Amino acid sequence: MAYSSFEELEVWRRSCDLTVRIYDELRSCRDYGLRDQMTRAAVSIASNIAEGAERDSKAEFIRYLHIAKGSAAELRTQIYIACRVGILSEQEQDQIADELKRISSMIHGLIKSIKRTS
Repeated sequence: MAYSSFEELEVWRRSCDLTVRIYDELRSCRDYGLRDQMTRAAVSIASNIAEGAERDSKAEFIRYLHIAKGSAAELRTQIYIACRVGILSEQEQDQIADELKRISSMIHGLIKSIKRTS
């Protein structure tokens, strides 16, 4: 898991891409409460990966990765709700949920990798 900056982490790049997609999908959403919650959760994933990577200890990095993973689960829940109330289509729900599952899996793998090198 050698890297010199969080920008090199694929999981961070994918999280940023997903955040942009969330903003695009919700651009015309008039449910401002749910839209705000969803965009905040999306931003939180990449932000916590970056913040943890810049901390001075592996333990802190792992802690922030767990927070990022929690935000991914939070956003997945909100995606399901957004579909049920008609804000997202089932196809959009499935695509975004699948990407969130991949991101969560990548975060989990990164946590395991950091623990192995401790």
